[in-house]
Amino acid sequence: MSAPIETGPRTYEIRTYGCQMNVHDSERLSGLLESAGYVRAGDTEPDVVVFNTCAVRENADNRLYGNLGHLRPVKDGHPGMQIAVGGCLAQKDRDTIVKRAPWVDVVFGTHNIGSLPALLERSRVQSEAQVEIEESLVTFPSTLPTRRESPYAAWVSISVGCNNTCTFCIVPSLRGKEKDRRPGEILAEVEALVAEGVLEVTLLGQNVNAYGSGFGALAAAPEEVRAMTAGGQSAFAGLLRACGQVEGLERVRFTSPHPKDFTDDVIAAMAETPNVTPSLHMPLQSGSDAVLRAMRRSYRQERYLGIIEKVRAAIPDAAITTDIIVGFPGETDADFEQTLHVVREARFSSAFTFQYSKRPGTPAATMDGQLPKEVVQERYERLVALQEEISWAENKKQLGRTLEVLVAEGEGRKDGETRRLSGRAADNRLVHFRAPAEPVRPGDMVTVEVTYAAPHHLVADKPVEAVRRTRAGDAWEARQGGGGAGAKGVSLGMPSIGRPAAQAAVAPGCSTPS
Repeated sequence: MSAPIETGPRTYEIRTYGCQMNVHDSERLSGLLESAGYVRAGDTEPDVVVFNTCAVRENADNRLYGNLGHLRPVKDGHPGMQIAVGGCLAQKDRDTIVKRAPWVDVVFGTHNIGSLPALLERSRVQSEAQVEIEESLVTFPSTLPTRRESPYAAWVSISVGCNNTCTFCIVPSLRGKEKDRRPGEILAEVEALVAEGVLEVTLLGQNVNAYGSGFGALAAAPEEVRAMTAGGQSAFAGLLRACGQVEGLERVRFTSPHPKDFTDDVIAAMAETPNVTPSLHMPLQSGSDAVLRAMRRSYRQERYLGIIEKVRAAIPDAAITTDIIVGFPGETDADFEQTLHVVREARFSSAFTFQYSKRPGTPAATMDGQLPKEVVQERYERLVALQEEISWAENKKQLGRTLEVLVAEGEGRKDGETRRLSGRAADNRLVHFRAPAEPVRPGDMVTVEVTYAAPHHLVADKPVEAVRRTRAGDAWEARQGGGGAGAKGVSLGMPSIGRPAAQAAVAPGCSTPS
C-alpha cells in the first residue's frame, strides 16, 4: 500500500504521562518533530499521535491500551494517520504493544527518543510497524532539538538514570544507570535559555544530588568537575553555586534529591546562592525505619528529620514538600504512625501522597504482607487529612507577607471567574492575585500582599504593589505573535504539557521512585 499524498505539513500531538522527566522528554520530541517539518496540530485531528508513557502505576498499561483502543476508529477514518508509543512503558513492554495493538506504527524506548522522526518515516514507507528499543543511552537527550513549552521557565537535565535499587521502583531498569552531563554543557544550556528570556530553571534528574557520581572516580573525572569540587564540596553544590553566577537567571530549583545524598554543603549552597529558591522537594516515602529498610531506602527517620532541621536553620522561610507512599507491603499500624509523626515534625507545606500499588517487575510486587485495599484507603485518608491541616496552617503564616510572584499561564483554573491572575512565589507556593490596572504578561513579576490562605494556594486581593516587566514577558509576548501562538505555557510547579484535554495529570519527579 503506497503512502497517501501529502497536501501540507504533517501535524502532531503528544500525550504525556508521568513525571517531570517525561514532560521534558516530550519537549524534546516536539523539537525533533518540528525540526523534521511537522507542525503542532492545534484544534485539528493530528496526523501523528505520540504517547509518552509512564510505567510507575500498576494500571499504566490498561490506561495506554484503553487510549489506543479509542484511537483505532479515528485512525481508520484518517488515511495516513500514525500512532507512536514511547517512554518507560514502551521500554518495558517492547513487542507486547504491537501484539496487543497492531494498529500502532512505532514503538521506541527511553534511550533513543531521537529516533522518532526516522522511525515514523520508515513505517510510512514500509507500511509496517517499527519497534526500536535500545538497552543504553544512544544520545544524551539534552543534545536534541527542544520545543520549550514555556518561554519563562525551563527544565534543564543534569543527569539521566538512577543507581538506586528501591524495591518499589522500576525506573532504574527502564532509564539505566546514572549518566551525568558535564558542568560546562549544563551551564551553556542555562545561559542560552536566559539569553532567550527564561528567568527560572529547574535542574532535573532522577537523583540530582548524586550528580558527579556518573563520572566515576574524581581523579578520572573531567577537569571542570574537579575544579567544581575543589575544597571538598560536592559536584551538585558546586553546580548550584555556578548557576548563581549566571547573569539574568532569577530562580533556580531542582528535583528530586535523595535524602541519602543530601550533604551539608548542598544546604550551604542553597542558603548562600541568592537565586536558588527557598524551596525543597525531598521524598520521604515512609517515616518507619522498618518500611524504609524494606523499600531499600538507605536513610532512616532520624537522618531525614535532621536534614529538615538543618535546612530550616539555614533557610528559615523554606517551603518543603515531599512524596509519601501509604500501605507498602508489611506496613503495620505502628509503622504508619511513624509516618504521621514525621509529617507532624517536618511541617511540609504540601505532600504528594500515594496509595501503594504494585509495579510489575519490582521486588515489592511479590513481597509478603500486601495490604487490603480498605486498610490502605483508611490510612491514606488519615494522612491526607493531617497534611491538609498542616498545609493550611503553614499557608496562614504567609498572611500579610509581601511576595514577588512570577506570573504564570494556565495555573489558575478559576481565574476567568474571579478576575484574578496566578503565579508562583519564590518558594513555589501558588498565588492568585488581583489583576492590576496595567497589562501584565506571563513571565512578568508582580509584588503582592497575601490576604487569604487555603491549604493549596494563597490569594492576594489587595491592589498589586508593583509590576516588573521582564525579558521573559517580552519572550512570551513574542511567542503569541509567532509560531507559538496559542501554546500553553508551563510553570515549574506542577506542569502540564500540550492541549489540556489530551493530557494526563503529571506526577512529581518520577514521584515515588525518587
